[in-house]
Amino acid sequence: MKIYIKGIDDDRFRRPFHLIADLFFEESEVIVGQEEGGEADAVIAFEIEMDKSISVHAVLASSDGAEFSANAEKEIPEGLSEKEVFKLLKNVASNAYLQLLQEWTGIIQKWGILTGVRPTKLLHKKLHDGMDKEAAHRELAEQYLISEEKINLMQQIVDRQLSVLPDFYDLKNEVSIYIGIPFCPTKCAYCTFPAYAINGRQGSVESFLGGLHYEIRQIGDWLKKNGIKITTVYYGGGTPTSITAEEMDMLYEEVQQSFPDVRNIREITVEAGRPDTITPEKLEVLKKWNIDRISINPQSYIQETLKAIGRHHTVEETVEKFHLAREMGMNNINMDLIIGLPGEGTTEFAHTLAETEKLIPESLTVHTLSFKRASEMTRNKEKYKVAGRDEIEKMMEMAEVWTKDHGYEPYYLYRQKNILGNLENVGYSLAGQESLYNIIIMEEQQTIIGLGCGASSKFIDPDTGVITQFSNPKDPKTFNESFSEYAEKKIEILDSLFNKQGSQV
Repeated sequence: MKIYIKGIDDDRFRRPFHLIADLFFEESEVIVGQEEGGEADAVIAFEIEMDKSISVHAVLASSDGAEFSANAEKEIPEGLSEKEVFKLLKNVASNAYLQLLQEWTGIIQKWGILTGVRPTKLLHKKLHDGMDKEAAHRELAEQYLISEEKINLMQQIVDRQLSVLPDFYDLKNEVSIYIGIPFCPTKCAYCTFPAYAINGRQGSVESFLGGLHYEIRQIGDWLKKNGIKITTVYYGGGTPTSITAEEMDMLYEEVQQSFPDVRNIREITVEAGRPDTITPEKLEVLKKWNIDRISINPQSYIQETLKAIGRHHTVEETVEKFHLAREMGMNNINMDLIIGLPGEGTTEFAHTLAETEKLIPESLTVHTLSFKRASEMTRNKEKYKVAGRDEIEKMMEMAEVWTKDHGYEPYYLYRQKNILGNLENVGYSLAGQESLYNIIIMEEQQTIIGLGCGASSKFIDPDTGVITQFSNPKDPKTFNESFSEYAEKKIEILDSLFNKQGSQV
């Protein structure tokens, strides 16, 4: 789908317009500042007036002769900088642009012009700044064109998060830790995480773990010296239970010895997502180190689907490992389901929900399939046929009804590019079983230090909230060659944030 934009010649509009177009069309091209439409599917002409307010009038003319118009307006508050005025202009123009595309396609975007990952951050900020709920909701609807349904979902999640973490806005003076293990039994077709098939890689596994232990010791030493507490620890990947029970035991012992005040860490989670990696020996190691929150992820209870997406475990194995984990003391189990996997519609998803009902995990994350750029599924879309927008929305509605009927409530959400139906991923839990780490990483209220292969760190300035990102290399070989340098760089960033004059630490 090719769209030409007239009346605006600033290329800074191209990216937001392109992202919004991608909400409607599988492939889109947006050209800004083009006077002649050429062979475009649509030409959108903008007229912009700016005085004490920004007024935008836009007209869309499609190649088949249809025409639509839209208007948007916003007052310019006094004292705005030039950069802030441009940001406001971009917002007003995007509102008019979205209205046109909705009229043209007949598709209503419930998330409005939002294309970002973390919509609940917007509501958190408005409420934390002292705005009342009614005014905050009104601004979300007017500024971003978010539907009432999604605003209410955001509010429900924000309320839940603040009840679970009463000190939510004070967490900036602590940190959480992400430990990345970049190995899996096989690579799933939809996956873009740093995940390497572990078979035949035992040498690189051993080298990687040596570097990871070094990072843990260095960061732990810094945290102890500076009196910084750890809120949560999350072992992700890959699949952290891909390594042997002995390797897991040594890793957890390193964490116990290196990190400060481990006894008072609020939550430790191990992503045991692939059922084919779970053994009694590994569960014994988890018990030994008092880790009882794990994920066992079916994704689907349709065997043909598991085979198609490259998950080499069986449906029966998922159920068996769930019961084994429960019998061995795992009392906080999360399970992930994915809406829109190849070949699945409402019938298949109803079956998956019925099977989930037999287990009732403490939390359930419902993902909507996203065509991630680097995944096998995206590279071979013709091979992986997925349901249409209407059926995807029906499956999401099924998940909402099912979770409510079974006592689950939403406690975090996030969105992704190229997500089917422009929907969202929602984490549900029974009361008191929320993942604190999931809340913290999504709302970006606290520094998260990433250790290990492909681990991404987000350093949040305790005073300003400014975010600095830093990532370790994704492949084990590069990580093994440079882990000491990456640990040193993270410590430099931590020093600059937590040891500066005027810091609250």
